[in-house]
Amino acid sequence: MIDVIFRAPLKPKKWHTKQRFLFIRTGNRKQYKEPIQLDLFIPYEYGHDFKVIITNKRLSARKVLRYHNGRGAQEGIFAELKSQTQMDYVPTRRQAGNQVFVLAAMLVHNLNREMQMLTNEQQCATTERRAPLWHFTRLGTLRRQLIQRAGRLTRPQGTLTLTMSVNPAVKSELLHYLDVLKQVA
Repeated sequence: MIDVIFRAPLKPKKWHTKQRFLFIRTGNRKQYKEPIQLDLFIPYEYGHDFKVIITNKRLSARKVLRYHNGRGAQEGIFAELKSQTQMDYVPTRRQAGNQVFVLAAMLVHNLNREMQMLTNEQQCATTERRAPLWHFTRLGTLRRQLIQRAGRLTRPQGTLTLTMSVNPAVKSELLHYLDVLKQVA
């Protein structure tokens, strides 16, 4: 529950212009971490969380807070970049090698998202919290479902063909992606 929202235009000494600062206090119940004794009740400790948001948005303070709290989707993207494309890894001691590695990882991530946006319909509308408009399948899940499959390239009747074990779900998903991407290309 939001108790207090206080806003003030402030200008720190090193900044050139005033900015809008929102000071927010929310009440919450603290987790009781002591050993539980056999009493009639367990007392709860109540406290406050404090947050300061600097913004240039001209929305109401509550809407700015909702927008700020909706940043979890963006943080999920960073977490996926770190876990699925190894963006938290420094492969070489040279800047050029690291730049190529980062660009390749970002290209993989962006192509994955673009492919999913092209092949799936938009599932959500724009909200105050700015939730993603599509429900994306994580890159690791797609890798396990589609790419890390046993198969081999064969040439029946002279045509290069990917031969895999029979799996109707994988076949329909692969063909769906290929059909949509062929139409777009």
